[in-house]
Formats: sequence, C-alpha cells, structure tokens
Amino acid sequence: MVPDDLYYSKDHEWLRLEGEIGTLGITHHAQAELGDIVFLELPAAGRELRAGEELGTVESVKAVSEIYAPVSGEVVAVNTEIAANPDRSATVNQDPYGGGWLVRIRLFAPEEVAGLLTPQAYRAYLESGAH
Repeated sequence: MVPDDLYYSKDHEWLRLEGEIGTLGITHHAQAELGDIVFLELPAAGRELRAGEELGTVESVKAVSEIYAPVSGEVVAVNTEIAANPDRSATVNQDPYGGGWLVRIRLFAPEEVAGLLTPQAYRAYLESGAH
C-alpha cells in the first residue's frame, strides 16, 4: 500500500501536496509495524517545523515512536478528530492515507520535496529491508 500520489520519507511519513499546503501522516508500513495505535501527540496549529524535526509521537500497544516533519513549514491544521480522542486514534491503522492524516503544513521551502522518496523509490526502500 504505497499510493502513487504521495512523497515519502525514510522515517515512514507521507506527504500529499496541494499547492503550498502539505498533508502528512505515517505510512501503511509504519502503522502495521506499530500495531494498534492508542494515542497521538501532535503539535498545535501555528507551530513552525524544520525538516527532520520531531513533530509529535504515536503510541501503540507495542511502543512509542517519534513522528518527524518531512519538510519545513508552519502547522496550519491538526487532525483533532484523532488527536483529541483516543478512541479515534485507530483511524491511523484503518485509513493511514485518508482519515488518518495527522497535520497540514504550509511549506516554507517547497524545494525540500525533491529530497523525499517517490512512490517507486519508497517501494524499493521497503523491499530492500534497509528500514
């Protein structure tokens, strides 16, 4: 499950671009490795992030893992439906590329997208076992 309309990081975050706004979340691979997600800690709207900076955490029945910003930008929206409601956190497991999105950011440097993996490169990365 690697949609063709997204960009990916080696940390298993995805990014969907719509103009200068990027929606991001964790990949199907990440949620499958984590298991049942029970809690998310996400940044508040208005927070500025730099590429590679920790933006929050995801807690599952197996572990707590960091979520990293794949690009730099300002958080303009947070999926409060899943962040504020632990009963809804499982949406990330059920629909990681849809209702399980985490935040939307206004990109500071759109050229950073070139440093992310294409769907084909991300599939090859997963197949290589290097993750």
